[in-house]
Amino acid sequence: MYEPRLTAAQFFSHTTAAALWGLPLPTRGSESLHVSARPPDREPRTRGVTGHRLDLPIELSTLRHGLPVPTPAESWAQLGALNSVDELIAIGDAILTRQLAERVDLEEAAQRLTRRGVSRLREALPLLRPGAESPRETAVRLIVVRAGLPEPELNIDLCDEDGRFLARLDLAYPEYRVAVEYDGRQHAELAQFKRDADRWPAIAAQGWLLVRVVDHHLRDPARSVVAPIDRALRSRGWRPRGDRSSKTPGPK
Repeated sequence: MYEPRLTAAQFFSHTTAAALWGLPLPTRGSESLHVSARPPDREPRTRGVTGHRLDLPIELSTLRHGLPVPTPAESWAQLGALNSVDELIAIGDAILTRQLAERVDLEEAAQRLTRRGVSRLREALPLLRPGAESPRETAVRLIVVRAGLPEPELNIDLCDEDGRFLARLDLAYPEYRVAVEYDGRQHAELAQFKRDADRWPAIAAQGWLLVRVVDHHLRDPARSVVAPIDRALRSRGWRPRGDRSSKTPGPK
């Protein structure tokens, strides 16, 4: 534990701060602790610790589990040099979904950054959306919108005519009654599979088409993700912009 060695000018930062906030960081093996120091103090130089020297204003600092860290927005901005654009989008989605910060907070944090990583943050910002509940859901959404398909709604509740809850739809197009569900590893468990087996017919009974995406589909997204969603939407009347085919309304 490095905590007892922290000085008044030091705080946990970067991936360590993001982990303390419970944000969905990619797994890259064991990583060192990231500890930053405010000038004029020097960054720590200790084995197993990556030190930084950051002039972080006190008002952008807080405590998480009793440990000094930057705010969630500032923690996200510090990841700009360490993560890809898509990883930053997934982490930003989690921040917005959990209401740890507002979009304006993330924008301001990116604007304050003058070091390496700022271009990735600015590229990620327009693509952030609240509602995604896992990095894989974000990945599917990005595949969909980058392919020119409509922007889906995220994690909406589907109820029957009497208002009884039936399912929570990962990505949904209510106008066309097309839903996309990412099945993660938990869906391979028997108990979850049984729940899904009851849920799928209930979704279909409401007139919805369900496109299921599993992990290996992401290896060939054009064929295994985009194509079936495109077919489902077209079958319900959606047409891309510029398509001269007539647009018929989705099912009512």
